[in-house]
Amino acid sequence: MRSRLLAAATFLLASCAPLPPGVQRAAPDTIAAPRTPGFVVAANPLAVDAGMAVLRRGGSAVDAAIAVQAMLSLVEPQSSGIGGGAFMTYYDAGLRDVTVYDGREVAPAGATPDMFLDPATGQPLPFAQAVLSGRATGVPGAVAMLAEAHRRHGALAWNVLFDDAQRTARDGFVVSPRLAHMLQGSYAELSAPDVQHYFARAGGGLLQAGDRLRNPAYADFLTRLAAQGPAALYRGETARRIVARVRAAPLPGSLSEADLAAYAPVARAPVCGAWRVYRVCAAPPPASGVGLIELLGLLERTDIAKRAPNDPQGWYLFAEASRLMYADRDRYVADPAFVRVPVAGMIEPAYLDARARLIGPRAGPAPVAGTPRGAPAAAPDATREPAGTSHFIVGDGAGNVVSMTTTVESIFGSGRMVDGFFLNNQMTDFSFAPRNVDGRVAVNAVAPGKRPRSSMTPLVLLDREGRFAGAIGSAGGNAILAYVAKSLVAAVDWNLPTQQALAQPNLVARGDAFQGEVTKFSPPVLAGLAARGVALKPGQGEDSGVHAMIVRAGNRYDGGYDPRREGKVVVEAVPAPRIRGSVARPDRTRPDRVRDTREPVAAQ
Repeated sequence: MRSRLLAAATFLLASCAPLPPGVQRAAPDTIAAPRTPGFVVAANPLAVDAGMAVLRRGGSAVDAAIAVQAMLSLVEPQSSGIGGGAFMTYYDAGLRDVTVYDGREVAPAGATPDMFLDPATGQPLPFAQAVLSGRATGVPGAVAMLAEAHRRHGALAWNVLFDDAQRTARDGFVVSPRLAHMLQGSYAELSAPDVQHYFARAGGGLLQAGDRLRNPAYADFLTRLAAQGPAALYRGETARRIVARVRAAPLPGSLSEADLAAYAPVARAPVCGAWRVYRVCAAPPPASGVGLIELLGLLERTDIAKRAPNDPQGWYLFAEASRLMYADRDRYVADPAFVRVPVAGMIEPAYLDARARLIGPRAGPAPVAGTPRGAPAAAPDATREPAGTSHFIVGDGAGNVVSMTTTVESIFGSGRMVDGFFLNNQMTDFSFAPRNVDGRVAVNAVAPGKRPRSSMTPLVLLDREGRFAGAIGSAGGNAILAYVAKSLVAAVDWNLPTQQALAQPNLVARGDAFQGEVTKFSPPVLAGLAARGVALKPGQGEDSGVHAMIVRAGNRYDGGYDPRREGKVVVEAVPAPRIRGSVARPDRTRPDRVRDTREPVAAQ
């Protein structure tokens, strides 16, 4: 079993420290037993509990993921929901193989490259105006993607996976401090009429922590979703209401019932690369897994592993490698059905060697993108990517694992609501300007049927024999790549327990901007960074939402949740699911091999 993960034991530090608040684990003899434990890591305790309830009934990792997403849509609506999209990286323990399920939203057939330009000035619309418009919503993909993953990897019937979310929506739940904090913020989405109505508090104002919130409309929709499958969202009465809400002023969108009915998730081969003793497999374009693998490869060519959290040189190396990666990611990554993405070239050893040599003793001007093998001519991209996202991880008793990042894009998506859930604003993940000043088309420009680029990078770690060794992912918009890489460096290179690794300060270096959690870095680290040309400024948005599970030496499952949110980790023995069927995968024995299966499935 996983106790044979001896290679990792040379650098993974076993921790005897007490578990932090929110982390629950069964007795040590249960965890160390030969049976594979089940586990759920997510940003809200109610979602974790819903997923564990499914696992305890013999559900698969995908079954539990459906329950987790249904609950998150209710209790963490500022971050994700069934009106949004997601990427799922799935590890099949029986096949020792990884498949990525792409549930990213797509642009409606009526979308145009200039839809986010002001017709009077020809300049991009202000984000606050665009995000509240009908044009902001793309065809949601999370439900169709989950349904396809369930068809392939489900053990329990679809209609029993929504019980906890249905009951909680009908009976109500206590508004958490984090949701209440979002409702007291200054986000443009809070001005949306649907947001104001849904969260209205008796006596005026919006709900506060400790108030009870009921959502009978969502409970009714989940009842239909359980009975009808994804058709409950993509056809019929809900589809008609989505179209009507999107086509309402201001700036009506073009989304149609035909767009909804035509949506198809895609099963893709992951992008994989070697890092330390691991094989890292992540979501390929239009997600940004290739950027994460490039960043890890750049860091591996430095001495960051000899550093420590209190060493400013380690953080400096992280910042400079991040800038190089973002320059490449921003220029090249987009929907591979529309542009040629040089995935293999971006992570080739020779290219990484050349890029790593650009890291000098002091930070200079923003680096430009390199020219990896297969690189097309492309315009620089300045896509804005808000942070309304969530990540969770589920493992079942057979060893199958889901690492899934899910989003409605901004805080409460577009601020428009249908049947108790918020609609996404993923169209604002496209470049607002279709061309740069030189007239070249931006790779992430809007086009009908196109999937916007995403920074989401749900990944799994495998050992050298293809066994599961870990999973990680985060929320945070374009900072996701930095959040995940920081956590991996801290957990692996700096030998920190997972919970401590995730709690390390965030540093996001992209272009000329150096942002970070300034108050969490020690004065010596800040001074050392400044002496190297890195002057940190406070970040913005929801910050990180990293969740991770790493298999340590002795088959110990070391999970962590981001302390900046309200997560929980549960690890315990559960029954092994009887999965009804599995789909054969292509051979992917080469770590640098990148293949796209392009297996579209109808959302019916």
